[in-house]
Amino acid sequence: MTPEEIKKLDAYFKSLFSGEFSVRARPKKTDSCEVYKGDEFIGVLYLDEDEGERSYNFSMAILDIDIADM
Repeated sequence: MTPEEIKKLDAYFKSLFSGEFSVRARPKKTDSCEVYKGDEFIGVLYLDEDEGERSYNFSMAILDIDIADM
């Protein structure tokens, strides 16, 4: 992903989630970037290109210990 794409995705996540989230480049990876809530890593955004169209897939793992007290 280009730095411009990451900036646009960062702005999108901030507008969608009231500025709590940030999108950052991944070291040594160009097909994805990382999503954080504050300083906590929460997931990865993957670039998907198919027939000239670009889309982004957000992947977030939820551990059972994170939802145990819910």
